[in-house]
Order: sequence, then C-alpha cells, then structure tokens
Amino acid sequence: MLIHCVDESLELSPEEVPAVEASLASWIEDTVGRGVNRHGSRLQPTSDATTVRMRNDEVLIADGPFAETKEQIGGYDVIECANLDEAIAVAAEHPTARIGTIEVRPFWAD
Repeated sequence: MLIHCVDESLELSPEEVPAVEASLASWIEDTVGRGVNRHGSRLQPTSDATTVRMRNDEVLIADGPFAETKEQIGGYDVIECANLDEAIAVAAEHPTARIGTIEVRPFWAD
C-alpha cells in the first residue's frame, strides 16, 4: 500500500493546481495501464476525522487525527508489485512524493 502523507497547510497556487492534477492523472493512467494499481482514493482532511480508542471497556472518541503531526495521511493506493524495488519505483513516480511523503507498506500475507 502507498500511504500519501502531506502537510495539510500546504496550499498550491492556482497555477500549480492544473499541473499537479495532470501529473496525478498521468500517474494513475500509467499504473492502471501497467496493471499495478488496484485501488486508490483521497481522504477527507483531518478536521473530519474521528479517533476511537477502547480503554478499560470504555469507548473514547475524539475529533481529529490519531497523531498531532504536521504531515497527515491524505490518501492511499493499493498496488501489486513483484517486489519492494518495483513498489519503490511506483511510489517515486507518484506526484505526492514531490510535495510530501509516500510510505510503502506491505500487507500481511494470508
């Protein structure tokens, strides 16, 4: 899985938005065409997040993200690659890698 982490306070200029959107569309088209992209989506901002914890059989609910950090998870892509090297190459091509961070994390094997 590719986890996209970005600083939510990052604001692209009106001139940058079309270029980033075109770059993302190109990345999606390429990875879907190569058969490595299985699914992906953006996430709502952390202001819409709800955090749920269970402590001593009590449900604790809080507004906002789990961690108070500058970069937050902004989206994800489920990819299927032959190995970690291929997954890293796919992640490096993602537009978010230029403005934030892409975390590459494997699923547990069944």
